[in-house]
Amino acid sequence: MADQDRTPQYKENSLSLVGAVALGTGVMIGAGIFALTGQMAEMTGRLFPLAFLAAAVIVAFSAYSYVKISNTYPSAGGIGMYLQKAYGPTLPTAFHALLMYFSMVIAQSFLARTFGSYTLELFDLGDRSLFVPLLGVGLLLTAFLINLSANRLIEGVASVLGFIKIGGIVVFGIVGVFIADSLEMGSSSGSDAPTPTLAGFLGATALGILAFKGFTTITNSGSELKDPKRNVGKAITISIALCVVIYALVGFAVASNLSLPEIIETQDYSLAAAARPALGEAAVAFTVVLAMLATAGGIIASVFAVSRMLAMLTGMKLVPHRHFHMPGSVQKHTLVYTIVFGLVLTAFFDLSRIAALGIIFYLIMDIAIHWGVLRHLKESVGANPVIPSIAILLDAIVLIGFVWVKATSDPLVLIVASVVMATLLLGEWVFLSKRDTSNDSDHSHTH
Repeated sequence: MADQDRTPQYKENSLSLVGAVALGTGVMIGAGIFALTGQMAEMTGRLFPLAFLAAAVIVAFSAYSYVKISNTYPSAGGIGMYLQKAYGPTLPTAFHALLMYFSMVIAQSFLARTFGSYTLELFDLGDRSLFVPLLGVGLLLTAFLINLSANRLIEGVASVLGFIKIGGIVVFGIVGVFIADSLEMGSSSGSDAPTPTLAGFLGATALGILAFKGFTTITNSGSELKDPKRNVGKAITISIALCVVIYALVGFAVASNLSLPEIIETQDYSLAAAARPALGEAAVAFTVVLAMLATAGGIIASVFAVSRMLAMLTGMKLVPHRHFHMPGSVQKHTLVYTIVFGLVLTAFFDLSRIAALGIIFYLIMDIAIHWGVLRHLKESVGANPVIPSIAILLDAIVLIGFVWVKATSDPLVLIVASVVMATLLLGEWVFLSKRDTSNDSDHSHTH
């Protein structure tokens, strides 16, 4: 069934360290700072800048496992290959790899709708509920066309957009902090502002993790990155450090230029709203263009990484694959699947629900990575078991807090997440059991 030209092709040394950092920060900054600020403020009130910092601490512990595995086993499969190294070609590997895949597809939809929300601040088109998804769908289709091209173009576009947006966001943060009267929340905090609670803070921290999780896309670059055994870990560390500084700046700038109710009310486009009272309409236009570039670059980078991850899972025979009479390689097919899933989510889900699904899937997968390091890989990758243990504990605490917040405010999200996970688990169990009986050679992977 599989023609020779359908096998995934990975071009060694086609990505530089700078390109990998641009891909990682592209996904992180695009998804994180533009739309999550308001949602986090809604959950934890005036403590939301601290929730970003708490998320950074948790991600720093999490990154350790990824850096250790990527230094030993660099691969285009990224997390799919990491899970396979820990658990073998088994149901836990396939299930958790698909959770990561879908959390990345969800991140693309999140970026697409954020793009739509900000773009509407420039044009008075009327009904937001219609034009936000339409603009998001258009952006996803554009990202699809760019990703059909060569790695050099993808890296070039992502790098240029990455540098522009990082520079612009730093300018926004510095100017916003500089012109503010103080670094405290805007004075008219109002009686309707939420009172910070522990569950709310944990929930906001979970969302903050979503703003950093883009670093995992760097793990998919192992087969294409120059000197991957050194540079994958370096790219992850640099990306997280850059984002910590940028998020802290922007968080304080927004907090000091808008009151808490204003941040919550404008949560889908809070950076643009924060620029308006301080610097006027020209600053709003600057911020909107910045958000458009950031989200566009983030989608291009994310689609690049996630389609390759699914291609690798297909090559490992951990997921079913149908060509549907499409020409070209498996990579091109997985690119199509990735965009189609993203289009559906963008069209039918709002930002807060997309974010909630993404963080639930991601945290469960993240715990599985750390457990795999602890149980199966700590000797081969040279990991100190204390750090993954702390990472599991921190992940579990914020996941429980987030689920509690959603159970009381939007239980439908938890129902959808449960149904999707149950479907994935059942579908993979059926697929793998059929595969096991039909082809014993599939067990030849090393464990």
